[in-house]
Amino acid sequence: MAIEDRDDAYLITHALAKDTLLRLRDVETEQVAFRKGLVKLGRICGYEIIDGAMETEYVTVQTPLTETTGERVKGLDDVVIVNVLRAATPFVEGLLKAFPRAKQGVISAGRDETAGMDDEGSFPISIDYVKLPEITEDDTVIVADPMLATGSTMCTVLDHVLDAADVEPADLFVLSAVSAPDGLLRVGDAFPDADLLTVAIDDHLDDDGYIIPGLGDAGDRAFRTT
Repeated sequence: MAIEDRDDAYLITHALAKDTLLRLRDVETEQVAFRKGLVKLGRICGYEIIDGAMETEYVTVQTPLTETTGERVKGLDDVVIVNVLRAATPFVEGLLKAFPRAKQGVISAGRDETAGMDDEGSFPISIDYVKLPEITEDDTVIVADPMLATGSTMCTVLDHVLDAADVEPADLFVLSAVSAPDGLLRVGDAFPDADLLTVAIDDHLDDDGYIIPGLGDAGDRAFRTT
């Protein structure tokens, strides 16, 4: 299993995930390759969640020649993926290759860059659109955003997700490609029942709240905007 417990988060250490992330970091990686890289990374992360966090059960099937017993993953029909627009869109596209029958939700959330970071290292967050499916006590919920910086956006998104659910889901994962220590601490303190999954824990945030070394602006790089 290529998931390591790093106290504040679980680190996805699959060799192909690390290779893909390095290519995403490269400033020479152009838009199409960047977007495809996020899709690929999402797919790898999805498979790692299945391998590292989901149970299997033994079932009997009939082959063309005889009856045999094997393992089947439990709960693949009980997955909810929440796309934090817009940077998570290609990331979620990859997750859906691992969870093709997942229910999907979207939340458009963004921090107010003009307001700047406050003394506690957080930003005011605006929510422009929310559409979530029903969440049940049997569901595995994955909230995906490639960048977990200050944690301000993710905390706001999780508030909306849990407020919309009538029950606590069976599992709640916060999935990112790169994370800053500050954001992991903020989200972990606010939502201790959530499992934080990331491919890399980066060094720090700069004075503007951007992850260093980071990826740059994942949304801009994926969609050719500035």
